[in-house]
Amino acid sequence: MLFGKLLPREGNFFDMFNQHAERIVEAARAFSQLVANYNDPHLRDRYNLDVDNAERAADRVTHEVNRTLHKTFITPIDREQIHSLINTMDDVADLLQDSAETMALYDIRHMTDEITRLTDLSLKCCERVQDAVKLLPRIADPAVAEAALKICEEIDRLEGDADRVLRSAMSKLFREEVDVRELIKLKAIYELLESVTDRCEDVANHIEGVILENS
Repeated sequence: MLFGKLLPREGNFFDMFNQHAERIVEAARAFSQLVANYNDPHLRDRYNLDVDNAERAADRVTHEVNRTLHKTFITPIDREQIHSLINTMDDVADLLQDSAETMALYDIRHMTDEITRLTDLSLKCCERVQDAVKLLPRIADPAVAEAALKICEEIDRLEGDADRVLRSAMSKLFREEVDVRELIKLKAIYELLESVTDRCEDVANHIEGVILENS
């Protein structure tokens, strides 16, 4: 028993990355449904709860990765890369939950076209993050590494689209919204949703770093 404990161990980090990415997509899809069904209080509460549950599940995976990292002698990629990647992924789930909570706390009364567009871009970014994470165990294959890098480039493009939507939304908001309280509320929501895509881009950058150093 003692000898077995002393042997080098390699945690199932890629499996845990995949689990976390699945929870991110669950949260993003639930948030998308929250926005789509915002006028129905019952569905709004249901999808808010779904976002919370997905975020808490993502937190548990993050804690497990960090716990496993501390007791694992051999890791499949650099330890700092593992730590940075899982914690940045967790930021994505946190921001989705923050967006849902802020809409409830600020008592947002209706969804704007800009919220819908930013939500759609956030969901697409999260789905592409999941696609890229799935490829990490096989990046030693040049074709797989190239496919993962292309997904990361797509995430960068989606983040750029979200930047443009945010700038347009802010311009429209400050030109047309006469209720200062509503302006403050919507500004906060727009910025949170755009931050989801920012953090997805950060995840993509970490994945690119892993690929370039390990493929």
